[in-house]
Amino acid sequence: MNPLWLFRMSQWARNPPSAKRVRLVAIVIGTVLIIAGLEYFGLWPEALTADRLRP
Repeated sequence: MNPLWLFRMSQWARNPPSAKRVRLVAIVIGTVLIIAGLEYFGLWPEALTADRLRP
């Protein structure tokens, strides 16, 4: 593991993020997982899917 990452983790352990920030990140991750699940199971509307351009 890179020593820089160890330094960052130690800083984060000393000064953890606020509860609001943790809640925000959890909401964003949950939203992304819900959208990915809808697309995986074919429930995502075709109108909201981006068209692929030909090269």
